Amino acid sequence: MRIHVTFIDRVGITQEVLALLGGRNLNLEAVEMIPPNVYIDAPSLGPEVLEELREALHGVRGVQAVTVVDILPGQRRRLQLDALLAAVSDPVLAVDASGHVLLANPSLVGLYGRDPTGEPLSSLFDDPGLAQTLIERSFRLPMCEVTFKGLALLLDATPITGGADAGAQDLAGSLLTLYPPSRIGSRLASLRPESGEGLETLLGKSAPLKQLKARLHKVARLDAHLLIRGETGTGKELVARACHALSDRKDAPFLALNCAALPESLAESELFGYSAGAFTGAQRGGKPGLLELADGGTVFLDEVGEMSPYLQAKLLRFLSDGCFRRVGGDREVHVNVRVLGATHRHLERMVSEGSFREDLFYRLNVLNLDVPPLRERGQDILLLAEHFLDQACAQIQRAPCHLAPATYPLLLGNRWSGNVRQLQNVIFRAAAISEGDLIDCDSLELAGTALGAPQADPMEVTSLEDAVQGFERNLLQQLFAAYPSTRQLAARLNTSHTAIGQRLRKYGISR
Repeated sequence: MRIHVTFIDRVGITQEVLALLGGRNLNLEAVEMIPPNVYIDAPSLGPEVLEELREALHGVRGVQAVTVVDILPGQRRRLQLDALLAAVSDPVLAVDASGHVLLANPSLVGLYGRDPTGEPLSSLFDDPGLAQTLIERSFRLPMCEVTFKGLALLLDATPITGGADAGAQDLAGSLLTLYPPSRIGSRLASLRPESGEGLETLLGKSAPLKQLKARLHKVARLDAHLLIRGETGTGKELVARACHALSDRKDAPFLALNCAALPESLAESELFGYSAGAFTGAQRGGKPGLLELADGGTVFLDEVGEMSPYLQAKLLRFLSDGCFRRVGGDREVHVNVRVLGATHRHLERMVSEGSFREDLFYRLNVLNLDVPPLRERGQDILLLAEHFLDQACAQIQRAPCHLAPATYPLLLGNRWSGNVRQLQNVIFRAAAISEGDLIDCDSLELAGTALGAPQADPMEVTSLEDAVQGFERNLLQQLFAAYPSTRQLAARLNTSHTAIGQRLRKYGISR
C-alpha cells in the first residue's frame, strides 16, 4: 500500500513519521520526501494496520492528513520517462559526467543486445577514444559518425547541466542519440521551404505541359534511373521532386546536388562522403555523403553534364552496382538510391566529342523526360505570371496587384530565353517597382528586362514584304500557343477567323 502524508514542515518531522512505520516492522520499498509531503510505499501495509497507523500519524505534531495513493510521484515520472524513451525509435542513452550509462531506451538495448546501464561509454563504441573526447569537451561535440556494434551511425550529444541554481558549467551528464544517416537525410529534405512537391507544383494547362505530366506519371513509379533534359530555368528540379513524390520512395529522403556549383573535390565529398582523416580539417569519424543520407530515397544531380571525368567514372561505378567508397576510405558502402540526373546540355553531342562518358549516359538515360521551354507553353505564360505576381506581393508584403491587359502581348511575344525562372524574376522586379494596383508595360520595362520579340537587323532585310511576313509569322506563332483556335486568335487580333486560318496555312503553323 502507498500512502501520502501531508504535514507542516518542521525540523525532525520526517524522522518521527518514519520511526512510526519502523516500529511496526513495515518493509519500506520507497520513500519520497517532497516537503511538505512524504510519500511511502510499504507493500506489507494492510487496511487494519493502516487505520491504527493513521491515528498514530495524526498524533505527530504538524501532520495534517494521511491518504492512500495509487502511485508515488517519482514512480509516475519514471513510468512516463520509460514510455517517452520507448516511443523514440532511435537509440538513446543518458550518461553521467564521468561517462557511465544511467539509462538506455529499448531501441538501444535491442541494438546492443543487453541493458548497458552502469557500463562506461568506452565499452559501448568501437572507438575507445570517443568516450574520453566527449568527457574532455563536456559532451559539446558536433554531430559525428561512430561505429556501434559494427554499424556506422551518427552521434548527437546534448549536454545536461545542473539545476536552476547551478552554473552553466555544472555538467550533470549528457543525452546521446544515435541516428542512421538516412534519418538525418530525411530531416535535411524536410527543411525545403517550398510547399508541395507533387504535380500541383507544375502550373499550366498547355498541351506540352500536359504531355510532360502524363509521361511523368508513367516513369515516376518505375524504379530506374532517370535523365531530365531541358533548357536552363524550365523547372527541372520541380519535375524531379514531383517524380520522387509520385514514386514508392516518397516517404524517404530527396536530396539534391548541383554538380556545376562545386569544384570536383567538394562535389565528390558531398556526394560520396569522406572517411576519418581523409584530409586536413576533416570531421572526426568522417562524414556521410548525400548517397548515404538518402538511402532508400532519391538523389537529384542537377547539371550532371558538368561533372569531371573522374566523378563521371565514380558515379558510373555506383549506378552499376549501388556501391562506392568514401573519399579516403577503403570500405565498400552499399545503398539503395534512385538517381535523377538533369542537364541543359546536349549529352549525345558531348559523348561524340569525348567530354561525357558514353556508358554513363546510357546508365542515366534508362528513363528520360524532356521539359518544354516556356516559349512552347504560350498558354501558360499569363497563368504563371499572375501566380508569380501573387507570390511576389506576399513576399514583399505589399497590397495585391494585377497585370494590366496591355502587358499581355508583351509577355506573350517574348521568347523567354531564361524560361520560367526569367519570368519569375521579371514579375518580382515589376512588383517591387510598381506602386499602383496594376503592373503596366512601363513597370516591366523599368524592371530591366529585354521583353519583346528579337528584332531583325535592318541591314539584313531584303525587302519590306519579307520583313512584314517575318513579323506576321513570328506574331502568329507566339499567340497561337496562347489562343489555340482560329476564332480565339481572330478575336485577340480583332480580325476574322477566315483571315487567320488563311495566314496559319500560309506559314504552316499548326497546334
